[in-house]
Amino acid sequence: MKKEDLQLAAFEIILNSGNARTLVHEAFNAMRDKNNQLAKQKLQEANDELLKAHQAQTDLLQEYANGTEIEMEIIMVHAQDHLMTTMTLREVAIEMLTLYQKVNEKGISS
Repeated sequence: MKKEDLQLAAFEIILNSGNARTLVHEAFNAMRDKNNQLAKQKLQEANDELLKAHQAQTDLLQEYANGTEIEMEIIMVHAQDHLMTTMTLREVAIEMLTLYQKVNEKGISS
């Protein structure tokens, strides 16, 4: 695999996971404003972006599995870090949304 192709895939992962991270933070803001429907929507949009990033990662793994030699670069390590931390952040946000919903249902003030 050419160096440029690997870098392009890395930047695609960074771009899409960065978009997802922004959407997760927008979901956090919506939760604080007690707008759980908007939070849910933002988390779904974040998931859509993560799926794009994950597809770029999967494409690389398929190339590797087919015998293509892929030389690891620091930008790919950075891309993987972006993807995994954003996926974790989204999972935490989903749990927080559940808690916010319970708190809002019971009328407990924050």
